[in-house]
Parts: sequence; C-alpha cells; structure tokens
Amino acid sequence: MTRQSLTIPPVSPAARGPLYEQIVEGLKREISEGRLRPGAPLPSFRQLAAELLVSVITVKRAYEELEREGIIYRKQGLGTFVAHDGATRSREVKRGRAEDLLRESLREAREAGLTTDELLTLVQNLVMSDQGGSR
Repeated sequence: MTRQSLTIPPVSPAARGPLYEQIVEGLKREISEGRLRPGAPLPSFRQLAAELLVSVITVKRAYEELEREGIIYRKQGLGTFVAHDGATRSREVKRGRAEDLLRESLREAREAGLTTDELLTLVQNLVMSDQGGSR
C-alpha cells in the first residue's frame, strides 16, 4: 500500500497549541474527513518530522496520543497505519472535545449574565455564519 500525501497544515510555534497537538488535530481532520482511509500507511516519525520541520520526538508524541485514542496503530517493522475504525474514533474524540468546549462556553456565558434566549440566539448566529456549518 503506498502512502498518501498528507495535507496537514504547517505547524508553527506561533500557532495555537503545542506542536504535537497541531499534528494530532491535523491527522484527526484528515482521517475524520476521509482523506486518510482505514489501513492507510502514515509517514515514519522521521519522514513526518522532516516534512513538518519539527523534531522526531514531537511526531512520536503525536502518534502516541493518536494510538492511545485508537485512531492509528503501529505494526512493528511495518509502520504506522490508520485504524479500521479510525475515522469513527476521530469523530468521537472530536465530538467529546466539542461538548467540553460548549460546556465551558455555556459556563462563561452564564457567568457573563446571558439569558437562555440570548445564548440560543448567539449560538444560532454563529452556526449560520459558519461556512463549515452547512453540512
């Protein structure tokens, strides 16, 4: 199986979050959106580190987190691959993170004094203005 090219955005110390988290999020997006299919091989630690201009340790940490979440798996001597239910796991993890962020936002909104109607209007406006929300 040949390795597909990845379209992970460049990682940067200036971007939000640690470098390894930027790699994790980029790979989750590629997998959950179907650009990396189940069983697809991923680059080696060294290859991805060279492509993204980061350390091998940074890529290793990202892969370890994805493996812990069941999104990818490693086969000794063969490489790292997208898990067969990697897209489902990736979406589940992202959904859980979205729920956590919404809970945190709700708490902030309540502390700011927003009423339920104001909060619902705010959320509706955000959803309507979000280009990705049209799915």
